[in-house]
Amino acid sequence: MRIAELIAYHVQIPLKTKIRHASYARRMTDSVVVRCVLSDGTEGWGEGLPREYVTGETIDSAFELLRATPLPQQLGAELESLEAAVELCEKFALTRPQHDPRNCFGNSIRCAVELSILDAVCRATGVPLSDVTKLYGPAVGVRQSQDQVRYSAVITSISPIRQRLRSVLIRLFGFHQTKVKVGVEGVDDAVSLRRIRRRVGAAMDIRIDANEAWNCENLEAQFQRLADFGITSIEQPVRHEQVDGLSVLRSSLSAPIMLDESLCSLEDARRAIEHGTCDLFNIRLSKCGGFLNSLKIAATAHQAGLGYQLGCQVGETGILSAAGRHFASSVGGIRYLEGSFDSFLVKERLTRENLTFGYRGLAPALTGPGLGVSVDEVALKRVTAAEEHFAI
Repeated sequence: MRIAELIAYHVQIPLKTKIRHASYARRMTDSVVVRCVLSDGTEGWGEGLPREYVTGETIDSAFELLRATPLPQQLGAELESLEAAVELCEKFALTRPQHDPRNCFGNSIRCAVELSILDAVCRATGVPLSDVTKLYGPAVGVRQSQDQVRYSAVITSISPIRQRLRSVLIRLFGFHQTKVKVGVEGVDDAVSLRRIRRRVGAAMDIRIDANEAWNCENLEAQFQRLADFGITSIEQPVRHEQVDGLSVLRSSLSAPIMLDESLCSLEDARRAIEHGTCDLFNIRLSKCGGFLNSLKIAATAHQAGLGYQLGCQVGETGILSAAGRHFASSVGGIRYLEGSFDSFLVKERLTRENLTFGYRGLAPALTGPGLGVSVDEVALKRVTAAEEHFAI
């Protein structure tokens, strides 16, 4: 079998609520969905979310990269097995701009293409996507199969009344961890965290995400106001341009530092380890360039003695929710798990299956072929703003 065609869709997914943090606010998400069609008619699906403030990408640049890349030459080989498909995906390289020192521009579209290929070949061979972790050499140090996974909650910048309600619901729903967005202008984070801690209880693991809102000059003072609330990690406290300064500040903070916007590629991971800028990586499939790159980054963190979480991006549909589930159920040592917010966040999840986590944040591993979900093409058509076909 071989890849016959890729079809890329620009989809606009409305959100059920406005999501606001220090870097951005949105009511709709623009994403790229890719359909891979094999020569035998088998189809696979992938998704990526271009975010200009994370990797510099836009929807337009994602499509431009696909047009500029010689896809038939790179993806036209015969695929005799899943191992051959993994090797093909690992070698797949977009025609990126010459100046891309972090090697992350185009990661969202690369993720969508890679997932669509792996999904299609896994479906054709009758195995789940999580089997990729079992056979991928670089992942050997982090492999661990699990029948179920447990997601954490998140509290964004919302009104005090809604914050109280969200906190109570998180506790009643049985979550064991929650992330709290901080650093939004006009919001007193100490007041918010006191309000939240009072309602979620002393046992709740609370971590904070500043989305680059602070800087190296005020980080210690900003965190000191929040330290008494039992914070277990600080995510991306400063802008990427200042991230090297964290190597000096780490020892003065009582909570470990996690990189997110500064952790978008294997190059970013290696630099963070070399400079000693963090304790944890926030791995997200789309921003990190797909399933294989994310496995490499998790393994790199493990080898360096760092922790890692599997995060998600606002507006992921059921396609990325499924991919994240396969990653989480086949990789051990994940400190925090985010994702599968489908019913709570997106108005169109694009999959017939509802992958939203259940009570206590628990969700079963997916065992069907490929992603283990089916795409609702009627829903896809409703939200498609543009599509483009690429013959292979």
